[in-house]
Amino acid sequence: MTDQPIELTLEQEFSLRSFNDQVQQMSLEQAQNLLVLQNRHMMIREKMYQDLLKHEWKLDLDFASL
Repeated sequence: MTDQPIELTLEQEFSLRSFNDQVQQMSLEQAQNLLVLQNRHMMIREKMYQDLLKHEWKLDLDFASL
């Protein structure tokens, strides 16, 4: 990895701005619920990436069956 910061694309910047505008209009409870939901989705995505890499790198093999 490099020490350079990761830049967002123009489309991502626009999406972030749009999301920011939506959050600003939410109630505190709505924003808190969204934050919890976003965190859950990030955890699910991370688990999916881990499972995919495990499968692609064949780390999920049952060595007893070899």
